[in-house]
Amino acid sequence: MSKRKVGIFGGNFEPFHYGHLNSVVSVADKFELDEVRVVPASVSPLRVQTQGSTPEQRLEMAKLGTSANRALIQVDARELERGGVSYTVDTLEAMLKENPDLDLYLIVGMDQFLKFDKWKSFDRILAIADLVVTSRPGMDLPYSLEDWPLAIRNMVGDSDSKQAMLKTGRTIHFFQLNDVEVSGTEVRKKMRIGQSISSLVPPNVEEFIRNNKLYETVQKSIGDFGQFAAYCDKVLADKGGVNVKTYDLSDRSAPCEFAVICSGTSTRHATALAEHLVREVKKDYGVWPENIEGQGEGRWIVIDYGALIVHAFYDFVRQEYRLEQLWAKPT
Repeated sequence: MSKRKVGIFGGNFEPFHYGHLNSVVSVADKFELDEVRVVPASVSPLRVQTQGSTPEQRLEMAKLGTSANRALIQVDARELERGGVSYTVDTLEAMLKENPDLDLYLIVGMDQFLKFDKWKSFDRILAIADLVVTSRPGMDLPYSLEDWPLAIRNMVGDSDSKQAMLKTGRTIHFFQLNDVEVSGTEVRKKMRIGQSISSLVPPNVEEFIRNNKLYETVQKSIGDFGQFAAYCDKVLADKGGVNVKTYDLSDRSAPCEFAVICSGTSTRHATALAEHLVREVKKDYGVWPENIEGQGEGRWIVIDYGALIVHAFYDFVRQEYRLEQLWAKPT
């Protein structure tokens, strides 16, 4: 008997949206999968915590978002039940232990493929599952091995622009989707500013988000953003932030009312400053950022608290961009 071809699609699903659904259904059709298991992560090792839903709510949104495709898609809660940091290799090995006859296809976006060598035991994953790399809006699929992470490049036996045969006996497939222009960040942002999300998520997911008042702005918890800006300034300065400055932008055309800028002496220091601030704000105000970007590289980290945005730079990069020259004198 032939093995049962099962796709594995993991993620935070914050929330589950039409982009996720498009990936799952399109890959299943292209590679003739018998089933796809959507696996919400408990705690992603490569993702920063932001203000949002609980693990139980993310699981429910994944179930709601896939409910019309139950014949194909099953939501697998094992990572949430296991708790702690979610590692894909553990999930795949557990599935194979339960049923050694499964033929696994791990589905990831192009953004994840570019950092796949940072995943725990990525070489083991590529020994027990095929990898299906899908396009993402604004990101081209690689047409040369030179665009791959070096550690994965070294595992390739033969390749062309559509697939690579690995020395492990498994295959990496590249699949161009009819991309759906949507991201979790966009959904959360639209909710916070009161815009419609009906074109971005299935109707039952939207109803769940609104009924549970998910992704509301942190404004109510923070209150006075002038005081909050001063608080962030002090936290960063006390932690060794270099040249910390706060700007009142309320009388300017800017995406926020206040901004705080600081520098770190290295990318690692800038990352440490950002992580420290996020922890302190959570402890004292009870909220996570609405969004955070750039922490992986540590060159320019943007921490979004709505009416306040904090910029933590590696000092060399700060001098290059000279962002504060666009603004008023510091408060």
